Amino acid sequence: MTPGATATDRSTLASVRNAARVLRAFSRAGQELGITELSRQLGLGKSTVHRLVTTLTAERLLERGSTPGRYRLGLVLYELALPVLTTLRHETGEMVHVAVLDGLEVVYVERLESHNLLPVFRQVGHRLPAHWTSSGKILLAALPPDELTRRLADWRPTAQTPWTITDKGRLLAELAAVAQRGWAQNNEEGHLGIASVGAPIRGRDGKVMAAVSVVGDSARMRITMRRATALVVESARVISRRLGYASPPLAPAPPAPSRSQ
Repeated sequence: MTPGATATDRSTLASVRNAARVLRAFSRAGQELGITELSRQLGLGKSTVHRLVTTLTAERLLERGSTPGRYRLGLVLYELALPVLTTLRHETGEMVHVAVLDGLEVVYVERLESHNLLPVFRQVGHRLPAHWTSSGKILLAALPPDELTRRLADWRPTAQTPWTITDKGRLLAELAAVAQRGWAQNNEEGHLGIASVGAPIRGRDGKVMAAVSVVGDSARMRITMRRATALVVESARVISRRLGYASPPLAPAPPAPSRSQ
């Protein structure tokens, strides 16, 4: 404590610290918590938690959840990423997305258009099967093994393109590789003519909250994939740092895809 700090100063600092603890409790994008859960998890009184949650909701750092009395992270936290996403779009010239996982689908919660328009992903809230996309692979790879097994128990995919992954063993091998290297690629696995590369956005505790991806025409992306991968991985690291995560050193970027289209 700074020498000479008043009781009011100490009370204000304690409130700020507790507000930060409330936000960190929402470690996964889409996670919803109630006042009682937060009170028990943080060791704070319900009235204190209610007061903090009310203030954070008014500032749009939290928002009301899908059921009464529950809350989730608000859009302002995503806005911390916007300058980084804008730079990523400028440097790649391609569309940029932020996605979260819902079951076995990805939901796009942010998107920045580029001058290279694509006939897909036209709006925020768009959903796709996770295994079709680089973002989805990132998010599936981050699941605990038992949770991934549970979600894939009744997985019965159909081939959207000749390169859609439909074999569970092949998907698990792909996800293991993604988890190890820290980035994922999609090469026409969901839409012909579309390729992407994605990387994880992590919260303060290191858990993957979301994924950021660069999406473009597959012929163009084959030429620029190595650079796009390096840029998207670094952008994800910067966003994660803004959310309080201390990231490890970068993994090397991959060679460009070589498959003939």
